[in-house]
Amino acid sequence: MNGQPTWLLIDDDEAFVQVLQRSLKRQNIEAKCALNRLEAIAALESQAFHRCVLDLNLAGESGLQLLPELLALQPELEVLVLTGYGSIATAVEAMRRGAVNYLCKPVTLSQLTAGFSPLDGPPATREEPPSVEEMEWEHIQRVLNEHDGNVSSTARALNMHRRTLQRKLQKHSRWRNQ
Repeated sequence: MNGQPTWLLIDDDEAFVQVLQRSLKRQNIEAKCALNRLEAIAALESQAFHRCVLDLNLAGESGLQLLPELLALQPELEVLVLTGYGSIATAVEAMRRGAVNYLCKPVTLSQLTAGFSPLDGPPATREEPPSVEEMEWEHIQRVLNEHDGNVSSTARALNMHRRTLQRKLQKHSRWRNQ
């Protein structure tokens, strides 16, 4: 790889990746866009990249499924997962699969570039244990992720009525937005 940073932007939102590509160009960062898995694989097979911004949802395909493929082709690639639907469960899974960071949209260019920077020391730990509600929410998110966001199959796996699960998801959504 040469000294010039080169990024691969993988997102099915063509307008978003084009705007991001132009913004990076103004920062002297070359970026190539891929709108789906096949374009991303082809780009990685033809060129070396320093960094990659990977959308979690690629027109129905999971960016988490693509992540190990990207790293298999270019093990030194730094991959940042970007999503409009963040949860701790998917963030943990993205990191487990090799992402350097996980950010929720919308993000500014400075937030995105800072997302690739190493953290200053280890993350702070909580002194008190999580509440029962927080543990329940994390468990729901983990099972929801395992079922690719399907509420009906998640409710069955949790032995819970689908409507009850929907109410819990809505309640937590309102609580987080306050």
